[in-house]
Amino acid sequence: MPVRTHRTVLRRAAAGGVAALTLALACACGPTSGGSGQAAGTPAAGPSSSASAGTASAGVDPSSSAGTGDPTPTAGPTSGSPSGSPSGSPSGSASAGSTPSGSASTGGRTAPASPSADPAPATTAAAPRPAPDAPGTSIVYNTASSTTSGKTVALTFDDGPGPYTGQILDLLDQYHVKATFCEIGPQASANPALVKRIVADGHRLCDHTVHHPQPMHTLSLDKQTYEITAAKDMIVAAGGPGTQVSWFRAPGGDFSKANRQIAAQDGLRPVGWTVDTRDWARPGVDQILANAKSELKPGGIILMHDGGGDRSQSVAALSQLLPWLVQQGYTFDFPAS
Repeated sequence: MPVRTHRTVLRRAAAGGVAALTLALACACGPTSGGSGQAAGTPAAGPSSSASAGTASAGVDPSSSAGTGDPTPTAGPTSGSPSGSPSGSPSGSASAGSTPSGSASTGGRTAPASPSADPAPATTAAAPRPAPDAPGTSIVYNTASSTTSGKTVALTFDDGPGPYTGQILDLLDQYHVKATFCEIGPQASANPALVKRIVADGHRLCDHTVHHPQPMHTLSLDKQTYEITAAKDMIVAAGGPGTQVSWFRAPGGDFSKANRQIAAQDGLRPVGWTVDTRDWARPGVDQILANAKSELKPGGIILMHDGGGDRSQSVAALSQLLPWLVQQGYTFDFPAS
């Protein structure tokens, strides 16, 4: 047979074999889609076989954390995963090239899965609300009767007792005024007769520490405890049996959660002030009076001093402040306890 004729026969035989193989595949796999030769449902090779990049795991509702204020994703990225893609996906999440469980295939597109009844919890728990002040540790800034009587005022005197305390007691007695004395422990020990007179005249006592430390909050807890509890013991010892100490005032108003709790545990209520006459700075009698008058409001607490140095200006200012308060219709009370 000629060579040309032999090659022709071989080509026809090969073509027939290919046709037979194609027919056999079609019978086994079903009809081809779009004439592409790829069986329907068979993932195409290469990158196009994967599910769309960034598709959320099945059952995770991207809006499930809306309104919580926590933008933290459900889980952090897994090593090797694309940036921003969630890790720790729940069971049933889509794998590359597959349809997510529960999703319907519509013309080559995947319909979103319905939200899961139990979305994955956030990884960051909400911070607990701060605990409120323990009973008796909040700072008092008003008189005891401020809610029932309009124009009341509480006079308080710090850093005594000392050389000027007797003069202040005389003025208070003259106007039938009761006040609160915030005493330094060693000063009380050194002047027990004055402490006893304060109690006998119907005034009240307040703990103002042992050493008047400033700033107090920087001391260790043990030292703050000593400053408060030892001062109270000294004041009670100076006043004699039955002496009551009702409040604690931190030097300079340097209250902290720690020293307020220590005071409360020792039966003392922290007391602040609303009117600082600044008599401690000795700015002059007129300025002390001006400070008191400008800052005073009904129910307020006035801060003055009967110890800690030369308090002659304080005595002179008080001699004018007391009649002015009476003329303004103020009545006198103790701080709330």
